[in-house]
Amino acid sequence: MGLFKRNPFGHILFLKRWMIFVFGVLTHRRYRGFNRLQIDGSEILRDLPDTNVLFISNHQTYFADVVAMFHVFNASLKGREDNINNVCYLWKPKLNIYYVAAKETMKSGLLPRVLSYAGAISVERTWRAGGKDVDVKRDVNPNDTENIRIALNDGWVITFPQGTTKPFKPIRKGTAHIIKQHKPIVVPIVIDGFRRSFDKKGLRLKKKGIFQSFVIKEPLQIDYDNETIEQIVEKIEYAIEQHPSFLKVIPLEVLEANEELNKQRSWDAY
Repeated sequence: MGLFKRNPFGHILFLKRWMIFVFGVLTHRRYRGFNRLQIDGSEILRDLPDTNVLFISNHQTYFADVVAMFHVFNASLKGREDNINNVCYLWKPKLNIYYVAAKETMKSGLLPRVLSYAGAISVERTWRAGGKDVDVKRDVNPNDTENIRIALNDGWVITFPQGTTKPFKPIRKGTAHIIKQHKPIVVPIVIDGFRRSFDKKGLRLKKKGIFQSFVIKEPLQIDYDNETIEQIVEKIEYAIEQHPSFLKVIPLEVLEANEELNKQRSWDAY
């Protein structure tokens, strides 16, 4: 029956659609109200196929980053040009969007458990447990990689290859392995301002009037058969602007000028 149609993970699409719409309406003002989200590259999304697309992004909060992506993706697919005006774009959202998230994060409370229904692919982190790094790295759970394959075959997948919200941490090689194995179209996204706007979980608004940026880049050119894991990792680092070279020293006067520019742009983005 159409009303109870399910996705490959058993989620009822009718419930998922309403969940995305309700949470989208509730969170819209976080990106176009209390703060303003400046978007660049929305036209790139409309040229992508419906399946086997992997989005890679730097990570600043547990949930606010992903919620913003659901807004931007759906708004762009409904013809919005670099904006999320009029939340009605969520009336019939794209239902085959998934995001990779740590299993312990998605089980950390009632709200994360509910949000997982919107499209979370919960994975066990091999290098971290209980909020701390582990001395002995655990083996990758084959069910996790299989679920990512299923999600790519069904639609779009969002992943944060650093696996942490701390900036300039190493890229996890698991993302490169997924790219080589499944050969998806890889689209980089660079975000900023979320760490200043929200708390670490991305559930509580911490500060208003922050300039938030969301840049969608052209798909990466990858030789899936001949490039090594290390080469793909380095390509990811540069694409999401987390390569160590981006940590170059910036003069104080430049930082101050940028901060003043951000203050001016915070309410001039629209």
